[in-house]
Amino acid sequence: MNDTGNFVLVAENSETVWESFSNPKDTLLPTQIIGIGGQLCSRNSPKDFSLGQFQFRMLSDGSAVLNTVNLPTREAYDTYYITGTRDSQNKSNSGHQVVYDKSGYLYLLKKSGDVFYISSPKDVVAFPASEYYHKATLNFDGVLTLSCHLKSSSSANATWNQIKAIPNDICVAVHGDLGTGPCGHNSICTLNEDQRPSCKCPIGYSILDPTDEYSGCKPEFLPSCNGASSGDHFELRPLPNTDWPTSDYELFKPYSVEDCKKSCLQDCLSAVVVYNSEEDSCWKKKLPLSNGREVRTLSTTVFFKFSNDSRSGNKPDLPGSNKEEEDHTLVIVISVLLGSSVFVNFLLVSVMCLAFFFYSKRKYFVYPNESHVKSNLRHFTYKELVEATNGFREESGRGSCGVVYKGETDQSSPIAVKILDRMFQDNDKEFQAEVNVIGQTHHKNLVRLTGYCDEQQHRLLVYEFMRNGSLASFLFGGLRPSWYQRVQIAFGIARGLVYLHEECTTQIIHCDIKPQNVLLDDYYNARISDFGLAKLLALNQSHTKTNIRGTKGYVAPDWFRSAPVSVKVDVYSFGVLLLEIICCRRNVLDMNDNEEEKVILTDWAYDCYVDGRLEKLVENDMEVMSDIKMVERFVMVAIWCLQEDPSVRPTMKKVMLMLEGIVQVSAPPTHCLSTSVIN
Repeated sequence: MNDTGNFVLVAENSETVWESFSNPKDTLLPTQIIGIGGQLCSRNSPKDFSLGQFQFRMLSDGSAVLNTVNLPTREAYDTYYITGTRDSQNKSNSGHQVVYDKSGYLYLLKKSGDVFYISSPKDVVAFPASEYYHKATLNFDGVLTLSCHLKSSSSANATWNQIKAIPNDICVAVHGDLGTGPCGHNSICTLNEDQRPSCKCPIGYSILDPTDEYSGCKPEFLPSCNGASSGDHFELRPLPNTDWPTSDYELFKPYSVEDCKKSCLQDCLSAVVVYNSEEDSCWKKKLPLSNGREVRTLSTTVFFKFSNDSRSGNKPDLPGSNKEEEDHTLVIVISVLLGSSVFVNFLLVSVMCLAFFFYSKRKYFVYPNESHVKSNLRHFTYKELVEATNGFREESGRGSCGVVYKGETDQSSPIAVKILDRMFQDNDKEFQAEVNVIGQTHHKNLVRLTGYCDEQQHRLLVYEFMRNGSLASFLFGGLRPSWYQRVQIAFGIARGLVYLHEECTTQIIHCDIKPQNVLLDDYYNARISDFGLAKLLALNQSHTKTNIRGTKGYVAPDWFRSAPVSVKVDVYSFGVLLLEIICCRRNVLDMNDNEEEKVILTDWAYDCYVDGRLEKLVENDMEVMSDIKMVERFVMVAIWCLQEDPSVRPTMKKVMLMLEGIVQVSAPPTHCLSTSVIN
């Protein structure tokens, strides 16, 4: 490893066999050069190091460009930045190399020796290389950034400071007809002060991947083209200063704004219309919407379609609309009653008014500071949590019955706030169960509940924040975690479940053990989260009856029988999760891209065990291959957990002891393995 940061493999004769500077990924260091055909490739997301959709390339015509790509085939799409150093008249004046020199200047060197600066020298002159480290990185969001880091800084919180961002506005720069910008389809890109983008979903849409705000948005409704007018089921809302420059498929001109809106409502393919009052033009756009952005100088009006079906749960509050409908209904009823006796009418109308009043006001009879929960945990007001989360701006995930947002308390401690937004019939009971019971649990492998809000109609839970995200992102990202880390995570999950099943005052069945519900703390310790689906048992109970709960692929067959379920449903789910930890792959894969025998991991692992070819489960993972005995022990434990008969499955206490090697693992049955229902 040279002082420049170049990692070099050298043969015995001192000849360079391979060097990292000639094989860049997403970052350049001073003295590094990109020649013709060389490129930087962004990562896919903040935590996914697989290849992303952005490239910085040195073309053979002499120009350096930033462009998007097709992820499956890596085909280059339109450029959104170009140096323009191609000279067809005088090829000696065309670009030749991209150079990141030792002073931190990024420029394109022409064949003639002339220099075209990609970053101006004045950008970095205030950060001399004698005092600062420098780097240039093509980020996952498509922004090429030049950054510096003070060499003399001894602070643990010292960070890289951005010097320059290319392009100046990534939200506006990426506007090609193919692909999408940094925010994914149907999303809206907003430029932050640091010239980096943030993304949000419009009304009626939700984020595709709750752990990645840049993954795009999915519609909460599915427009139907069955011949009926979609205007009966959809409404339009204006979005100020917003545009999707592509996705046009029809233009009406001249056209009024009302005709434009009506045309969108009556066309099930139309998701958005853009009306230009100066030209009396109406542009109709279809899904998916690409490269959405907010631009304050826009003079057009955008109307966005969303479902108004109350059964869908996607209709936003429209001030006065419900009241008008109710008032209209009340007038009709009173008119009918006027034909009856005055005294009877008076009684009936009085009763109806009282009933209407109590019905419309029922949820506000809880005083603001009155709580249904008796707990020693901190009671937050709703206003405090709104301020702590900056208006619930940064979504960090989705739990069993609500969305989770990142926030910060007055002590500057990060928190995770879950809003219970799915109104189950027994919602209040579940809320009180989480606060009263889960609030009393204290274990190093459980996410700790620190507070709650029980104010009027608001139900929120406050947890400690886990900086390293979910186990799903950790296992299934671009880089495979070390075998040691995976083993420790498996131990941690097992210990957490033992605590829930056997060591709590009130026994708890989690009911939804899966990688998304295991979080990782600062030291990558496993912390079981999301007890919203937990079924609580009294001390004298061993079974309980409830509706099917959990996630397909992890659900034990016990749920589909008339017999009561027990803690053994968690043992089954842990067996599936243990195989995923061993193999670093999801339980169910797409059959189109994989051999049929490998589609369902539990089946494939069982076949590999029976056939004596466990190395197939961990091929290309040399670290795991060197510890194949432990792999065999873990697979045997998983097969025990996956037995169809719950009475045959071991307890989590025994599972933990078998994993740790304290209890010997006997050969599991070879005929009673059950595969969780996945359809």
